[in-house]
Amino acid sequence: MTPKDRNLAVRVGTALVLLPLVLWLLWLGGLPFALLVSAATAVAAWEVNELPEQQRAESGRRPAARDRARGAEIASIAAAFLLPLTEGLEVHGFTARGILTALVMVALTDALLFEPELPRVPQRVGLAVLGAVYPGLLLGAVVRMRQLPDGFAWLVLTLTVTWLNDTGAYFAGRAYGERKLYPRISPSKTWEGAAGGLLASIGGALAVKSLGWLPQLPWWGCVVVGAGAGVLGPLGDLSESMLKRAFGAKDSSGLLPGHGGLLDRVDALLFTAPFVLLCARVLPYLH
Repeated sequence: MTPKDRNLAVRVGTALVLLPLVLWLLWLGGLPFALLVSAATAVAAWEVNELPEQQRAESGRRPAARDRARGAEIASIAAAFLLPLTEGLEVHGFTARGILTALVMVALTDALLFEPELPRVPQRVGLAVLGAVYPGLLLGAVVRMRQLPDGFAWLVLTLTVTWLNDTGAYFAGRAYGERKLYPRISPSKTWEGAAGGLLASIGGALAVKSLGWLPQLPWWGCVVVGAGAGVLGPLGDLSESMLKRAFGAKDSSGLLPGHGGLLDRVDALLFTAPFVLLCARVLPYLH
C-alpha cells in the first residue's frame, strides 16, 4: 500500500466514525444541530488563532508563557461558538452584531494590555476577528438552511455537491492531472481535477433531484447548484490553503487522523453553504 493509499484509508476510517453522529444531529435539526455547528466553528476558530504558533514551532521559537494565555483567542473562540446560534435562537439583544462588537473590543483591549510587540498587534487582533467571522458566519448558513421547509433535503444536497466535488477532484486529479491549477497556493491541485470535481458536483445535484427530493427545485436549478458548488468549493479550499501557507502550516491542526484539522474538512463547505442557501431562497420561485 502506497502512502497515498494509506492516507486515504485513514481518512475514510475517520469519516466513518464521525459521519453517523453528524447525520443524526442533522436529521434532528433544531438546537442539537445548531450546537454541533457551534462546536465545529469554535474548533475552527481555535485552529485559525493557533496558526502563528505552528509557524513558531517550525522555526524553533518558543512563545513566552504569558503569550499563550490570550484573551483575544478565547474571545474569538467564544464568538465563533455563539455566532451560529444567532441563526437559530431568537433572544432579544443576542445578535451577530453584538457578538462581533464585543469581540473587537476584547481583542483590542487584550492587545493593549498584554502584547509587548506593537508590530504584532494587527495580526493578533485580525486573527481573533477572522477566527470568529470566517467559520462562524459562513458555516452558520447551514443552521439557517436547516430551518427552511425541506431544510434537511437542502442540507443533504449541500453536503452531496460539496463532498462529490472534493472526491471527484481528488480522483480525477490523480488519474489525469497534469496542468497545475494554482501552484503558488496548492501545488497538488490541477485543472483536470477541478473539471472532474465540477462534473461530479453537478452529477451529485442531479442524483439528489432524481431521488424525488426537492421537487420545487427545477432540473436546471440542480445544474446551477452543482456548478456553483463546483466553483466555490475549490475557492474555499484554496482560501484556507492560502491562510495555512501564509504561516507555513501543512494542516490547520492534527485533530482528525488522516484529515488534518477540522477547518481542512469544512473549508469548501464554508463557501458552498451560503451559495446553496441563496439558491434555496431564490430558485424555487423561478420554477
